[in-house]
Amino acid sequence: MMNRFLKYVVFAALAVFPFASQAEYLKQVKEFELESHLGGMVSLDDYVDNDYVVMYIHGSGCPIARLSVSSFQEIRSDYADRNIDFLMLNSFVQDDMDRIKKEAEEFSVEVPILKDADQSVARSMGVERTAEVFIVDPRTREIHFRGPINDALGYETQRSSASNHYLRDALETVMAGGTVNMRDIPDAKGCLVGYFLS
Repeated sequence: MMNRFLKYVVFAALAVFPFASQAEYLKQVKEFELESHLGGMVSLDDYVDNDYVVMYIHGSGCPIARLSVSSFQEIRSDYADRNIDFLMLNSFVQDDMDRIKKEAEEFSVEVPILKDADQSVARSMGVERTAEVFIVDPRTREIHFRGPINDALGYETQRSSASNHYLRDALETVMAGGTVNMRDIPDAKGCLVGYFLS
């Protein structure tokens, strides 16, 4: 009888855990007003007329982040008429605006890179590594997806083409009113974002 009860408890915990962990993993973005490397200040409120905003975690000097920029900007171009906007967020302690501008010029970054100087926006999102992307509803500030753009890049691998297109698939899912199953999404590969001690 006790064994059957324990099995039931374990089964119930396993059944509930993925949903609870997904809800905790996909957080909300705090309201922000951040400086853009293109000039001026940018807030999430600037995008309330968009269905979604895709945010890419940027870091100057990070190899995977650099190599992923072209894929990110290609997706931005492909979704130009889909009422979705694209941003980058830089929370690297060592990156000031001059360094960000230099990196953007060197790697032809056309997307606004926002400097999260106090790292509060990254903290609110649960950011861990560069080259991770987030799909955000600019009205509710809810995050509907976080993960890698695709599976072309890894810490020791670089494929000429991707087999899984996580961001594109996620965009199609959320635009159709669906929910991305985050259990099917691997962790993003990138450079660790170091935080100030809080």
